[in-house]
Amino acid sequence: MTRPGSTARRYGKTFDLVAAEYDRHRPTYPDELVAQACQVAGIESGDEVLEVGCGSGQLTRDLVARGLHVTALEPGKSLIALARQNLEGAGAVEFVNTRFEDASLPREQFQAVFSASAFHWVDPKVSWQKAADVLVPGGTLALVSYFGLEDQHSKRDQEPVFAALRKVAPDIAANWPAYRDLDTTLAGVEQRRGNVSQAWAWLGGYDIGQDYASRLFGDVQVAVMPKLIEHTPDELNAVVGTLSFYVRLSRARRHALEREYQAIYERLGRPIRAATVAALVTARRSTEGDNQR
Repeated sequence: MTRPGSTARRYGKTFDLVAAEYDRHRPTYPDELVAQACQVAGIESGDEVLEVGCGSGQLTRDLVARGLHVTALEPGKSLIALARQNLEGAGAVEFVNTRFEDASLPREQFQAVFSASAFHWVDPKVSWQKAADVLVPGGTLALVSYFGLEDQHSKRDQEPVFAALRKVAPDIAANWPAYRDLDTTLAGVEQRRGNVSQAWAWLGGYDIGQDYASRLFGDVQVAVMPKLIEHTPDELNAVVGTLSFYVRLSRARRHALEREYQAIYERLGRPIRAATVAALVTARRSTEGDNQR
């Protein structure tokens, strides 16, 4: 996982190179968290919402199934083609092949702005302000993603997994986000509730915090669903192959990482465990003062 920064943000484009694999192997988002986001936003069938970075349509499907009118932005041509195919005839959705930064969108149009595992790839000097601009006063920004957790049930497995990454790709490992236990994760969000950009940056180790976001959004809330997952080496390689850092690895380093995972699996004598948490962060567009730049 690459932490998006001024130079690393371009790696977000790599997902389009593995669109089919992304669609097949990336996990969907918990229905409970999508329902929570809709409840917080007070939205219901017929309301207009925007999705930033729809990928192959995992979250889009859930939003459309709730009767929402979705405008879904996605810069990847292969990904958006898959999203159109996956949601053909599913409901009211308009796909727009563009970056959020470049999209021509009406002000105060949407009841909610959703983004699943994508908002950190948008230029933070633009993203928070533009999200506020397109929301109706009091509208909701809803961000959802999966993050790694430090957990005693998976520590024995994850230590050799990270050691393998340090051995094969030390340059990647040096920038890998820190995993924290669930209590520490939630405490960090609580400390940053005054600024949604800082809260989201804390969760993923992202370089996206912006002071200006604190005046645009309030009422920051978080909901989480931790989960212990198990992977065979093939399953782990399939998921890793959809991460942004993978395209930077040579064929030799990819094969070396695969061999390391196989060796870990054989030593354990069972699937490789990992602790993850699906996290939802919502924030309400401020109605106080002027929302202009």
